[in-house]
Amino acid sequence: MSISAAQVKELRDLTGAGMMDCKAALNETNGNMEEAVDWLRKKGISKADKKAGRTAAEGLIGVDSGIREAAVVEVNSETDFVARNAAFQEIVANVAKVALAYGGKTEAVAAAPYPGSDKSVADTIKDAVGTIGENLGFRRSAKLTVEHGAVATYVHNAVADGLGKLGVLVAIETTGNAQAANAFARQVAMHVAATNPMALTTEQLDPAAVEREKAIFADQARQSGKPEAIIEKMVEGRLRKFYEEVVLLKQAFVLNPDITVEKALTDAEKEIGAPAKITAYLRFALGEGIEKEETDFAAEVAAAVKK
Repeated sequence: MSISAAQVKELRDLTGAGMMDCKAALNETNGNMEEAVDWLRKKGISKADKKAGRTAAEGLIGVDSGIREAAVVEVNSETDFVARNAAFQEIVANVAKVALAYGGKTEAVAAAPYPGSDKSVADTIKDAVGTIGENLGFRRSAKLTVEHGAVATYVHNAVADGLGKLGVLVAIETTGNAQAANAFARQVAMHVAATNPMALTTEQLDPAAVEREKAIFADQARQSGKPEAIIEKMVEGRLRKFYEEVVLLKQAFVLNPDITVEKALTDAEKEIGAPAKITAYLRFALGEGIEKEETDFAAEVAAAVKK
């Protein structure tokens, strides 16, 4: 099959590999982007650990919190300009309030009554399209609750209180001092914003993702020509390193890289005054996973000239 320049550029942007290497990878994998990334990694050409999500949608992430609970929502718009619109900001803040009151599940929040209105959240956003002048969409929401302890929030690139481009919730269960627990949970939320872990614990990692890494590590190790028994140990070592990079509790704590998040939690228990456990976290980055349709301006001009 024919590999386009756009495909080569996309793979190069994802992996940092050279153009010829990217073209070879795409040829070897019949243009499959994910397999091409793996092919480059196996050859030791790419250092990419995972395919990066391309942020395409604009809008805002909103958070709201109460006693031992917090919610996070994403409402999208066509342009970043709308994120600075006071009317749009008010909508997102109100949707976050509804998410907190109605359990956080996207479908339930969309159907719930919008504050001060007899219309639903979904219908209110639909009506706002006419007044704001852009296509808007309520994409998702979620909520964390603890029986004892705290749920902290953190918003990065904030444009207003509780509104920004990235929102994180972290829940800590403890019978100790809730204020101290909240303060530490907020530090962990800032850590999650910076590192974007794949899972809270090793056990919660997607088994398919682990198997994929093991296969790549094994192929890399076999290139050393060492016996299988040695290769097995090499894979185990690289897998441990992988866990340290992607599992929240095993990651080096951003505020003190000399210790892990798990050790930081143990240390924080002194301030909290009782055993504490991070039970869950949520991280919403604006537009993650939504592909933006990009046009090749030069190609458009060339096509227009040919007409």
